[in-house]
Amino acid sequence: VAEGTFREDLYARINLWTFELPGLRQRQEDIEPNLDYELERHAALTGDSVRFNTEARRAWLSFATSPQAAWRGNFRELSASVTRMATLADNGRITVETVDDEIARLRYSWNDHRPSALDGLPGIDATALDLFDRMQLENVVAVCRQAKTLSDAGRQLFNVSRQGKATVNDADRLRKYLARFGLTWDVLQN
Repeated sequence: VAEGTFREDLYARINLWTFELPGLRQRQEDIEPNLDYELERHAALTGDSVRFNTEARRAWLSFATSPQAAWRGNFRELSASVTRMATLADNGRITVETVDDEIARLRYSWNDHRPSALDGLPGIDATALDLFDRMQLENVVAVCRQAKTLSDAGRQLFNVSRQGKATVNDADRLRKYLARFGLTWDVLQN
C-alpha cells in the first residue's frame, strides 16, 4: 500500500484481523507434543523408530522448557534438534549423553559465538552458568585482566560497597569470589 503497488481499499477489505502467534519460547506447553511429533516424523521419513531413554527425555524436556532455551528458530530449530539426536541415536535409543551433547550445541549456538572473557579459562564451562553468574563473572575477569594487582581490581569492583565498611579488604573479597568458580588471580594474569 505504501509503495503504491496494492490498492488501499482492497487492503482495507482483507485487513480484518490481527493475529499474533508467540514464539516457541513463550509456548512451552507445545514443546513436548512437538517432540513426539518430530520423533514420529523421523520414523516416517527414515523407517527407523527412535525413542528417548527415560532420563534422557526428562533432561531434554527440562532444558527445552527452561529460561535458558532461546528457541530463536522456533519449531524449525526444535525439529533440527530432534533430528540430530534421532540420527545419532544408537539402536534407536536417544541417551543422556546424546542429549547432553545436543544441549551443549544449542547453548553454544544461542550464545551468538561472541568471544567471552571466560573462554580458555580452566574448569569454566560458561554454558553451564546461569546468565546472571556468567555476565557477572565475565565482567570481573575483564577487570582483573586489566588491573595491575588483586587489590586494584578489588577497589574497582567494590568501589561503592567498600565505602560503608569499617575495615576494607577488597583483595580478600575478590579472592573468595574467584575461588567460588575455581579461579585464582594468577590464572587470570596468564
